[in-house]
Amino acid sequence: MMFNPCTKQEIQVSLEMHTLHRWQNRRWFIIAMMSIVTLLRTTDVHADEAVDRHFTLKVLPILMDKCAACHDENIGELEGEFHVLDRNGLLRGGESEEPGIVPGDAEAGTVMEAITWSGLEMPPKENDRLDDKQVDAIAQWIRDGAVWPDETIQERIRAEEASKTVTDAGVLVQTSGGTSDQWTNRRYQPDDLWAWRPLADSAHHAIPPEEAIDHFIERQLSAGGLPAAGPASPAKLLRRLHYDLTGLPPTPEQTTQFVAACDVDPTAARSEAVDSLLDSTAYGEHWARHWFDVTRYADTGGMANDYERSNMWRYRDYVIRSLNADKPYDEFVVEQLAGDELADQSVRDRVGGDEAAVARDRKEGDYTPEEVEQLIATGFLRMGPWDNAMVMADEARQIYLDDLVNITGQAFLSTTMRCCKCHDHKFDPIPTRDYYRLYSAFSTTHMAERPAALLDCEDTSDFTEGKALVQRLLDYAVDEKGQLVDKREAAARKWFDEHDLPYKDDKARRNLPDEEKPPRHVGLNHVEQGQLKVREQDEWIWRRRLERYEPMVQSVYNAAAVKIPGNGARKLRMLAPSSKEAPEMFILQGGALTATGDPVQPGVLSAVPATVGVDPADPFLLPDSVDGRRLALARWIASPDNALAMRSIVNRVWQFHFGVGLAANSNNFGATGGKPSHPELLDFLARDFIEHGFRLKRLHRLIVMSDAFARTSTPTDPEAAATLDPNNRLLSYFPRRRLRAEELRDSLLASTGELESCSGGVPIMPEINMEVALQPRMIQFSLAPSYQPSPTPSLRNRRTVYAYQVRGLADPLTQLFDQPNSSESCELRESAAVTPQSMTLLNSDVMVDRSIAMATRLQSETNDIGNQVERAFELVLLRPPTSPERGRMMAYVREMETYHQSVTPDQTHYPTKIDRELVEEFSGKPFEYQEVLPVFENYVADAKPADVTPATRALADMALLLFNTNEFIYVD
Repeated sequence: MMFNPCTKQEIQVSLEMHTLHRWQNRRWFIIAMMSIVTLLRTTDVHADEAVDRHFTLKVLPILMDKCAACHDENIGELEGEFHVLDRNGLLRGGESEEPGIVPGDAEAGTVMEAITWSGLEMPPKENDRLDDKQVDAIAQWIRDGAVWPDETIQERIRAEEASKTVTDAGVLVQTSGGTSDQWTNRRYQPDDLWAWRPLADSAHHAIPPEEAIDHFIERQLSAGGLPAAGPASPAKLLRRLHYDLTGLPPTPEQTTQFVAACDVDPTAARSEAVDSLLDSTAYGEHWARHWFDVTRYADTGGMANDYERSNMWRYRDYVIRSLNADKPYDEFVVEQLAGDELADQSVRDRVGGDEAAVARDRKEGDYTPEEVEQLIATGFLRMGPWDNAMVMADEARQIYLDDLVNITGQAFLSTTMRCCKCHDHKFDPIPTRDYYRLYSAFSTTHMAERPAALLDCEDTSDFTEGKALVQRLLDYAVDEKGQLVDKREAAARKWFDEHDLPYKDDKARRNLPDEEKPPRHVGLNHVEQGQLKVREQDEWIWRRRLERYEPMVQSVYNAAAVKIPGNGARKLRMLAPSSKEAPEMFILQGGALTATGDPVQPGVLSAVPATVGVDPADPFLLPDSVDGRRLALARWIASPDNALAMRSIVNRVWQFHFGVGLAANSNNFGATGGKPSHPELLDFLARDFIEHGFRLKRLHRLIVMSDAFARTSTPTDPEAAATLDPNNRLLSYFPRRRLRAEELRDSLLASTGELESCSGGVPIMPEINMEVALQPRMIQFSLAPSYQPSPTPSLRNRRTVYAYQVRGLADPLTQLFDQPNSSESCELRESAAVTPQSMTLLNSDVMVDRSIAMATRLQSETNDIGNQVERAFELVLLRPPTSPERGRMMAYVREMETYHQSVTPDQTHYPTKIDRELVEEFSGKPFEYQEVLPVFENYVADAKPADVTPATRALADMALLLFNTNEFIYVD
C-alpha cells in the first residue's frame, strides 16, 4: 500500500473522520490510528526533528533503564505480556488489553498511571521510581503523538549527540567504554562529576593558606545569612584540641596552663598546644584508629571460623609509626598497596638484578629494615574477612580479588566499586570494564605470612610472658590429644594384627580401601571422638597464636597462579607458582565466573584525568607482567594529578575534625553521595596538601588553627540556624559530639591515672564482660578458646587501639558505643543514643572498676572529703565544682558511706577451668570436655567493691555519677 505525503493536520482530520463514521470502540480506534501513523513514518513522513530527538535521547533511555528488565524478553523478562520497547506493544497493552499509551493524551493509558504511582506502581521499588523530570519527559512524548523514529534515525541522532561534549542533556565523559553504546554515550549532570574533575587551580586565590578555611566558610555563611558563633572558651577549646588530635583529655594542669597562656596571647597558646599534640605519640594512636575504621583492621579473619591472623599487629603499629613520623601520604599509599614490590625491587637493586638472589631473600626474609617496613605495610591487602573453607578455590579467589577492588576504591578513591562488578555503574562514569581492569591489576596478588625480621622499633617486651602462656595452652592440648591418639592407635594395631595386615598409622591408612583399614575412630567412644576433634583444633589454634611472636608478617606476594590449600585461612605461606603465565582476565558478565565476556588488561579508572602512561594507545592501562601491576596502580592513586584520591584523603581528615566531611559521604564521591558544602575549600586544601609534600600534620594544623574550628558549639541565633542550616553544613558553630568508643574507655583510664603507655606490640586483652568472654563460639566444628584477659593491669590498661580485635567477638563496651563492624569499611560512625548505653555506664563491671580506681586515686591524694570532691571534678570534668555542686556532692558521699557500711559486697571469683558441652558431628551425641584458663591462676585483678572500704565505695559512687554526665561524655 502506498501513501502520499501529508501534513499532521491532514492526518488528524482523516483520523477524526474515521472516528466519527467507522470506529465506535475506543481501543480499536487507538490501534488503527497508530497503525496509520506508523505506516506514514515508514514512508518518509517524518515528525519534527525535535520530537525525534526527545524520544531518542530522553524517553527511550528511560524505558531501557527503568522498564526493559521486566518488560522485554530480549533484555530480561516479559511480565504481563507487556512490551515496552515496541511501540505497538505499548499501544496494545499487556494481558489486561488496556492501552499502555494514548497518543496525544498524556493522562490516558496504563503507562502514565504506573510511573506516577497513581494506582499501579512501576518500577515497584521506591529507589527505582522515576523522578519528576523523567515522568514529564514521557508525558511530553505522548502529547507529541508518541512518535517512534526508526533505528536509522535514532542512530543518526545518537551519533550527532555523541560528537558534542556538553549538551542540554549533560556532559559526555570519555571512558574505556561500557557494555553498550547507550551507556558509553550516557550524559551526566555537571554537579555529579565534581569529584572527577581536575583540582581547581588555587593560584587565583590571593589568600594565605592559614586564612583560606575561614575565607571560604565566612563567604558561605554570609551568602546564607547566618552569623558565626563566637569563640569557645579556652578550656573547652583545649579539650576539643586534645580529643581531636590525640583522643585523650587534657590534664587539669594542662588546662590551667593553657587558660593562663590564652590570657596573654591566645593564638600563640593555641599554636604551641597544637604543635605539642601533633608531636605526641598519642596523635598516631588516635588517627590510626580513624584509618582502621576505613581499612577494617582486625586480628582475625572473620567468616564462620574467624581464624587468627597472628602478625597483624605489625600492620597496626606500622600505621601508628607512619602517622607519628608524618610520612608523606603518597608514600603511605604506595607502601600499603605495593610495599612488597618496593621491597623486592630494593633487593633487586642491591644484588645487581640477580633474580635468584631476589627469590632467596623472599623465601628467607633477608630484608633491610626499610624493606621490612614496606612488607608490613601490605597488611592492608590482608584486612578483609576471608576464609576458603567449604568454598570452591575459584570462588574463594574471586571473593578475595573483589574485596581488594572494593576496599581500594573506598579507602583511597572514595568510590564505590561493588556496583560495577555485574554491570556498568548506574550513576557514575565507571564501566564494568574498569572494574575488571582493577581486578586484573590484583590478579597476580596472593596472600601469605612472609618471613620478615622484627624491627628494633617494634615492641617485643611482652613476648616472654605471652609466649609462655600460649605454650602452656598448646602443651595441654597436645598432651590431651596424645592420650586419645595413643588409645586409638593401640586399637588400630590390634585390628591390623587381627586381620593379619601390616600396621599403618592414621595418615598412611586414610586412602586404603575400607576392608584394609580399621574404622576411622577405632577404639574411641563418641565422647572421646568429640574430645579428639576439640584437641586437634586447639592444637592448631595455639600453634597459630605462637606465630604472634615469630618474625613473620601478614603480607602478599606476586605469582602468576598458585593453588591455595583448602585450609588457607588457618595457615598460608608463599607457594610455588602453578603457572608461569599471568592469568588471562575477562569481564565477568553478571559477576559470574563462568560467564566470561571481553578480555581485559590491568588498568585504572578511565574517567579520572590522571593517566598511567604505560601504553600511549590507552593511557589508563597498567603493565601486564606478573610484577609491577600493583605498584603502577599505587603510583597512579598517589599521583598529584589524581584529584579523586587527593580530595578523598583531605575530606576524610576534615570529617574526623568536624563530624562530617566537606563532602558528606567519604566512601562515595559519586552521584548518589553528598555534594561538597564548600567545593572551593575542598579543592584549595587538596591543592595545598599536594604542594606541601602530602603532609597530614600540616593539614591538621590548618584546620584546627582556623576560627571555624575554635567556635563555640552554641549557635548565635539558634532559630535561624535551625531554619536556614539545620544540619550545620555551613559551620556557623562547632558541632558537638559524643566521645567515640575508644575515647570513652581511654578517657576513663586517663582520668583514674591507670592508662599505660606503650609502643605497640602483640595485642592486649582488656577485661570484658565475663559472660561474653566465656560464651561458646563455634570455629571449624569445634569451639574457639575462651577470651582470657591480659593478666596484669599494666597490660590490660593500654590504649584501646592496641586491644585484640576479634571479628566474631566484639568488646561489649566499645560495640555498644558504636565501634564499627570490622567486616565493612566504615565511612562515618553512627552516634546512636540507646537505652543499653545508660545501663552500661551505670552498672557494668568496667564502670564499677574505673569508679573504684578513681576513688582510690582521690584517697591517695587527699583525705579531706571537700578536697576529694574538688579533685574529682578537676580530673573528670576539667573544672572545679560550683559551690552548690560541692555541697551536694559532699552530702551525697556521706550518705553513700552510711549506706555501704550496711552492705557486704560479694567477692569476685575467676574460673581457672570451665566445662564445655558439644555434639559430636558424626554420632550426633553430646559430649563434654574441660577447657583450662591458666591466666586466672595468677591474675592481678582490678580492685572490686568487696576489696575496698565503705568510704572508698562511697567516693566511687560519686565518680560513677561524674562519669555519667554529658559534660564528660560529650565534646563541646
